[in-house]
Amino acid sequence: MELTTLPHTDIEVSKICLGTMTWGNQNTEAEGHEQMNYALDQGVNFFDTAELYSIPASAERHSNTEKIIGSWFQKNQNRDKVILASKIAGKADMTKFIRTTGFQKDALISAVEGSLERLQTDYIDLYQLHWPERKTNFFGQRGYVYDASDFWEDNIHQVLETLRDLVQEGKIRHVGLSNETPWGTMRFLEESKVHAGLPRMITVQNSYNLLNREYEIGMAEISHRENIGLLAYSPLAFGVLSGKYLGERLPDNSRLKLFPNYKRYSGKTAVAATQNYYKLAQDYDLSLTQMALAFVNSRPFITSNIIGATNMHQLEENIASIDISLTDEILNKIETIHNEIPNPAP
Repeated sequence: MELTTLPHTDIEVSKICLGTMTWGNQNTEAEGHEQMNYALDQGVNFFDTAELYSIPASAERHSNTEKIIGSWFQKNQNRDKVILASKIAGKADMTKFIRTTGFQKDALISAVEGSLERLQTDYIDLYQLHWPERKTNFFGQRGYVYDASDFWEDNIHQVLETLRDLVQEGKIRHVGLSNETPWGTMRFLEESKVHAGLPRMITVQNSYNLLNREYEIGMAEISHRENIGLLAYSPLAFGVLSGKYLGERLPDNSRLKLFPNYKRYSGKTAVAATQNYYKLAQDYDLSLTQMALAFVNSRPFITSNIIGATNMHQLEENIASIDISLTDEILNKIETIHNEIPNPAP
């Protein structure tokens, strides 16, 4: 397994990160334990979760995933073998059953303490803000749209102060962002630069895959010049980049069969681009899954690639992508397809 370092730390993490958001809904506790056992055996030491998971968000299933990870730690007594990341859910209609106060001090403290209890651990290595409190373009919205009803007041200093206190208490070690924009990322970074003692955001967890390379517009330069690493989620675009939905197929128990509203990567142009990538992978005797994940792994701004699976075959193939190196010829042909159909999914 290839290792990288969390920016501005000496913490080594695997280039492949184990995503967990299906555990507690599509996957049972036993299946989650099996996945963690296999991943750790393969050198994957970086796990990502959130208080919101499993998905889709619901009052009945929220935090199930953290509980499954916690029971695995308790069973195996191996917390020291894993670099663990979790997230606080942002303010939104779909999270009112968790809390309604966004990233206020009491909400952050409550969220961290709740996660620690469920995860059966004394600390979280990387704690992330799942999405911004302000109204902006995230979760499938391609561009920023001005909204006169957005009365968000800049509370970034206060958020960082609370996170600083949690770091000083030893409950979290480092902090990161998720689903964040260039403006938001720089705003957090500048605040910690200007005010000594505030924690620095070291990573940002945004979607990135062959169908959505919008991270390269603005965010990639921030990664390079500010040394903030991308934790890429949805590298297979909800499984679309496995090719299993081509030909209008809808396999049983697949995410799009179970949750048909997850259409972010199912538009006509996205399907056309997927077909082109599928043919390219076939031309070089690769699976589309291997090529798609290897592409993400190869990007210079990637700290870790968050893969997820609902069965062991998928998990094995996803982790094995670390052994695939794409030639310049393949990468050039990927760019040709991208230039013909750029970012077909937001």
